[in-house]
Amino acid sequence: MQLDLADLRNIEAFATRYADQHERLDLLILNAGVMVPPKSKTAQGFELQFGVNHLGHFALTGALLSLVQATEGSRVVVLSSTAATRGIMNFDDLHFEKRGYKPWPAYGQSKLANQLFTLELQRRLKAAGSSVLVTAAHPGWTAMDLQRTSPTARLLNRFFAMQPPQAALPTLRAATDPKATGADYYGPDGFLQMRGYPKRIDMVKQAQDAGDAARLWEISEELTGVHYNLSVA
Repeated sequence: MQLDLADLRNIEAFATRYADQHERLDLLILNAGVMVPPKSKTAQGFELQFGVNHLGHFALTGALLSLVQATEGSRVVVLSSTAATRGIMNFDDLHFEKRGYKPWPAYGQSKLANQLFTLELQRRLKAAGSSVLVTAAHPGWTAMDLQRTSPTARLLNRFFAMQPPQAALPTLRAATDPKATGADYYGPDGFLQMRGYPKRIDMVKQAQDAGDAARLWEISEELTGVHYNLSVA
């Protein structure tokens, strides 16, 4: 089924179509992404990386959550990046309108938002008595089309990057590890988490700020118009 995370209307329509055709949703893996594009906006005018990497996934998860909660043993997996290490949540300028657009800082902010979202979604689900598990992962340095707008990244791929099949392993572990617990985060076990095989790792320090996580949630609800129904039947 076609899905455009850069358009909230398309996300709503997709969720409606999915619910019409399916009665359950075992795994919701939020792995779409945009990386360091030229200055661009979503259909609703959000900075593209924040709009797709975080807000689009926030809206999609909220729209599909009732099916996720209705499925025993279901799990939500959020994809982040080592770029979150350099991420800063500038709540006064999330869309880089005041400070001028900078691709890498915008990417880092969106990937930090992924981790904050993981922690806050798990906290809220647990508080509501839901058994849904939320985990997260990052793929390490991977050679793929995502980097097509970064000549430097493409050049360095030959020295540091993994191929996509291996880079998918942290995501697969986050989705299937029977020992996973809420908000567990997985990444490669090699040097600087660039390559290797999946192990449990810590989220970045900035993601541990409960106040930022709650504030991001509230802003995300306001921007997307999506309000989560976390009640358990």
